[in-house]
Amino acid sequence: MSVLICGSLAFDTITDFPGRFAQQILPEQVHILNVSFLVPTLRREFGGCAGNIAYTLHLLGGQPLVMAALGNDGGEYLQRLEAWGLDTSLVRRSTDTYTAQAIIITDQDNNQITAFHPGAMQQAHVTPVPANRPDIQLAIIAPDGRDAMLSHAAQLSAAGIPFVFDPGQGLPMFDGDDLRGFTAQATWVAVNDYEGRMLCDRMGTTIEALSREPQLKGVIVTLGAEGCEVWQQGQRTQVPGVTASAVVDPTGCGDAFRGALLHGLSKGWSLERCVALGNQVGALKIAERGGQNHHIPGALIAAA
Repeated sequence: MSVLICGSLAFDTITDFPGRFAQQILPEQVHILNVSFLVPTLRREFGGCAGNIAYTLHLLGGQPLVMAALGNDGGEYLQRLEAWGLDTSLVRRSTDTYTAQAIIITDQDNNQITAFHPGAMQQAHVTPVPANRPDIQLAIIAPDGRDAMLSHAAQLSAAGIPFVFDPGQGLPMFDGDDLRGFTAQATWVAVNDYEGRMLCDRMGTTIEALSREPQLKGVIVTLGAEGCEVWQQGQRTQVPGVTASAVVDPTGCGDAFRGALLHGLSKGWSLERCVALGNQVGALKIAERGGQNHHIPGALIAAA
């Protein structure tokens, strides 16, 4: 079974600030904000939500099918996906723009400031969800271009393909009506605790009430090191977190979690078992730099 991953492919430029943002930003002066952070380390990584999710799902033995857009500098990324043995027929190549780029600054408390250039991602809506792929039985709408997220959700719903709605950093692009449309079409919703509050605020609801919507099989709220909450028909289950061997880089932790979530869903697992695996994989990811450099022990893969 193929898992369709609709989202971004991007290059991440990741830097570390050996201090705290809170000590550099004066709350009473934010109306004239002018700050500069000295970042002694810098590296470039493969990233983007679709690429990161596909990486973890591939490691677990799943069959990710990435639907995304690359720019004229994306040849190396395409080769990387092909080296994993992935079907890249739904990866669009744009010749007139760059691949999406994220510039990320992480402070010593793992707070992050990100600047994002969408580039080719803005053309992702041009590629429709294929109508002649019976192997696609599960999907995710991850952060992508606004038009792509809206159109792909509608196409998945029309095709009867269950999907996870994962608005992530794309959530501010949508108002309450947009978000109600997404959740009405989705089978699961996955957010972190901050996104969950924003989602509910814009929709005028609560996580508990949202989870009672008859079309939703579950709402997942990740809580970082504290694990996550699973909401099903108004009932909350706390799934404990997993202590990481080291806290090195939070970039891509949510995507690693979602790759594991999709793996479990594709196997027909309970939602609690899916997110328990997600917590384990997230702990492995945070101990490595970048979104696609972690490894999953053979024993965990075998158990999954």
